[in-house]
Amino acid sequence: MDDTGSAAARVLVIEDERALAGMVGNYLDRAGYAVRVLHDGLEAVATAREWAPDVLVLDLGLPGLDGVEVCRQVRTFSDCLVLMVTARDEETDTLIGLSVGADDYLTKPFRIRELVARVGVLLRRPRTALGELSAPVRRLGDLELDPQARTVTVAARPVHLTRIEFDLLATLLGQPRRAFARRALIDNVWGVDWVGDEHLVDTHIKHLRRKLSDDPARPRYVSTVRGIGYRAGDGS
Repeated sequence: MDDTGSAAARVLVIEDERALAGMVGNYLDRAGYAVRVLHDGLEAVATAREWAPDVLVLDLGLPGLDGVEVCRQVRTFSDCLVLMVTARDEETDTLIGLSVGADDYLTKPFRIRELVARVGVLLRRPRTALGELSAPVRRLGDLELDPQARTVTVAARPVHLTRIEFDLLATLLGQPRRAFARRALIDNVWGVDWVGDEHLVDTHIKHLRRKLSDDPARPRYVSTVRGIGYRAGDGS
């Protein structure tokens, strides 16, 4: 199930339940992806650094180096898409996973076809419109976002964002006077065929604000619009 130099998207599966990992790998392989399957967190970090996957399917409850720490370490060198898988149904576990840079999540038990579909949705996210070569640099106070280079700075200081965080910010800055509902942000960033808990937008916005040093009580860059969602700016 390893890659052979083709242009197929690379999916790295890290799951300590070997039977489940094998089935997930087989389904992804049949769907046309280049797949590697691992069962260990430390090996996962090393492989992600060497192989540069497009998507990480990452179990939260790994022994030793758990999924949260794997995601945290991978995020220091990669902006690959991360689909977190958890056997724990508590919301706090999901939010912890998303707060370190996961893009989506599934709770066990799940249908493997659903996981494969989620991988496809992540890879089909509508990034072209956000990153058009002709798109101008977007500015808000001392914040600057360059859609072509996919860079963000605050007061000339680089801010390292995940793909989801960057695209959320680019969407908000693209229409700075618009109040975006969560569903509208999902349609723009995850894609119109994404299905799941719309409140994951809140977690990514929280993480984005932290990286921008933006106090939600006195926002400069991302404001909450009560009863609707979010908009760019300080809300004035």
